[in-house]
Amino acid sequence: MTTQRAEAAAEPAIDIRFGQVGLIQVLIWTTDPGAILDELTGRVATAPKFFQRTAVALDVGPLGREPSVEEMRAVLDAVRRAGMCPVGLASGAVAAQALSLPLDLPLLPPFREFHPPAEAVGRAVRHVEPAPVQAEPAGMPTVVHTHPVRSGQRAYARAGDLVVTAMVGAGAEVIADGCVHVYGALRGRAVAGARGDTSARVFCQEFHAELVSIAGVFRVFETLPPELAGKPVQAWLDGDDLRFERLGA
Repeated sequence: MTTQRAEAAAEPAIDIRFGQVGLIQVLIWTTDPGAILDELTGRVATAPKFFQRTAVALDVGPLGREPSVEEMRAVLDAVRRAGMCPVGLASGAVAAQALSLPLDLPLLPPFREFHPPAEAVGRAVRHVEPAPVQAEPAGMPTVVHTHPVRSGQRAYARAGDLVVTAMVGAGAEVIADGCVHVYGALRGRAVAGARGDTSARVFCQEFHAELVSIAGVFRVFETLPPELAGKPVQAWLDGDDLRFERLGA
């Protein structure tokens, strides 16, 4: 028994690895928990497979002030009741520094700087996929993926473009710091400009995407143009507007 315990003690209890994790950012425009719950519940209902039980980071910067701990606890409760899981505070806002400790939430790296359009003033929340402020320097080779990217799998090209010569299945993710090219059916999620490159684009041969994101701006399949389904498509950013067009049109 003593020998077994000694052998067990010699084995490491844990291992720590660094990996890329995609997080949704929730920009907080008000601390009214009722308004937040109403809007988030509606967002989750439109895309439950994407938003339900997903991890989110809260950004209090749009408030323009430092909310109290009590206000933020009510906000966190509203976010959880809507079905999302708040896991941290975006560290770009000064207020986040003071709130992190009493709320027992970590500070997460800053997201891509966001300039709200005039019509956004007064909204309770807005979702933006994260993209760090500074992009990696260009120069890394294009990553070519020749096998299907199946459900639950992720293909990622760091500081360059990603080319997939096969299909991307539902529930799969293709991510690039540059452009994403899919020479087959795109049924999963495509994320281009993952580190803030607003000139990045998404190209696919057969458009059935669950989600498309460029430099933090995204749309889910419920809001994607239905007339482009099954067609060769490109997507790009025009300011904070994500646009889609049939290739060759």
